[in-house]
Amino acid sequence: MQLPVFTVDAFSKSPFGGNPAAVCLLENDLDEDLHQRIATEMNLSETAFIRKLHSTDDFTKKNPNSVLTFVTLSGELKTRQEKDHIVLDLPLYPTYPQVLEEVEELIKAATGDMVVQDLRYSPDTKKLLVRLSDAYERSVLEGLQVGAQRFLSAEKTGKVKGLILTLKGKSDGKDQGHDFYSRYFAPWYGVLEDPVTGSAHAVLSSYWSEQLGKKEMLAFQCSRRGGELKISLHNNGRVEIAGQFAVVLKGNLTL
Repeated sequence: MQLPVFTVDAFSKSPFGGNPAAVCLLENDLDEDLHQRIATEMNLSETAFIRKLHSTDDFTKKNPNSVLTFVTLSGELKTRQEKDHIVLDLPLYPTYPQVLEEVEELIKAATGDMVVQDLRYSPDTKKLLVRLSDAYERSVLEGLQVGAQRFLSAEKTGKVKGLILTLKGKSDGKDQGHDFYSRYFAPWYGVLEDPVTGSAHAVLSSYWSEQLGKKEMLAFQCSRRGGELKISLHNNGRVEIAGQFAVVLKGNLTL
């Protein structure tokens, strides 16, 4: 059996950046175990499987719908293409002040002796947001060596399942243009560091919009691959997160 497969780098306009994902086109249903084995073989952040709703459907036809809806464990995810960007419509997740003493060991494991300017928690997503001092440059966040595996023993509350390190952007210098930077770690789900994370920016967007007084922002996730995200907040409690993409591989899986 031959399965068409693509590798796509999301939130990047060029290959080898952003968030790499595999996309498999299915003519027929596969066993769940085979889904998992294919995903393991692809060894990327995500593997998506697209299945025909009807046997007469044809993958080569252009989809007439302007908006695609994905049914996920987190609810419906709507997306559309806008010129050279893919736009995700996500819920906006508020953050609340977090007591340092409860997560001090975790913060120490993540940042060492760096100065933390603010600390927030998102109960909806179980993400802890750690804002580093505005005195730091982007290069400091990028160069920070993080042993995320240590987070598992350092987190004592049982309520944190993802950790965001974030830094305010600069209004001058070579990095002018980005409103904020971030890195994201989720060893609780087996992800030491995620290259670019849409769900984390549903939390970051809420926080930085409040801090900067802006509804339109440009963000950059400072992983090794790196990725840029355009952010637009709406009054209905939603946020649109847009990014460019690059198709870097087309082929077939032989099963």
